[in-house]
Amino acid sequence: MRLRYLVPALVLIGLVVLFAIGLRHDPREVPSPLIGKPAPAFSLAVLGAPQQTYTLADLQGRPVLVNFFASWCAACRVEHPFLMQLAAQGVEIVGVDYKDTDADGADWLARHGNPYRTVIADPQGAMGLDWGVYGAPETFVLDTAGTIVYKQIGPLSEAVWRERVAPLLQGAKP
Repeated sequence: MRLRYLVPALVLIGLVVLFAIGLRHDPREVPSPLIGKPAPAFSLAVLGAPQQTYTLADLQGRPVLVNFFASWCAACRVEHPFLMQLAAQGVEIVGVDYKDTDADGADWLARHGNPYRTVIADPQGAMGLDWGVYGAPETFVLDTAGTIVYKQIGPLSEAVWRERVAPLLQGAKP
């Protein structure tokens, strides 16, 4: 007779423990299988200069942020002033105009400012697909060898910069 009451109580305790573990997990943190691996190769045109290609080799040799953005992205507008601050401080940022037209991307940068050393055009989202991008904005931190050491999903903020990204870049300096 006691077993009849014990089993439901144990099941209930088990569910409470599972829910408690699940609540500690941040749903915005989607681990990337590319962390610790070389960034996927690509060869795409530079925004506004279709005859000029940019490849993974162009990202190697120094730590760099690779930021996927788009003119249609509302969260990119929130992130953009902080990227402008970082660029003014000398942080190297390469932009990827993700699933956007060259005209819209160029117009957006002309209106809001351009924090990027180079802007790569990814109109079909091929690079984004290879890099595991879920949507814009997303930022990847690459070390000097072109290895992905961190992925930020959503806008890059001062808190994320201070706590996660800046220490990685300091450790990745040549």
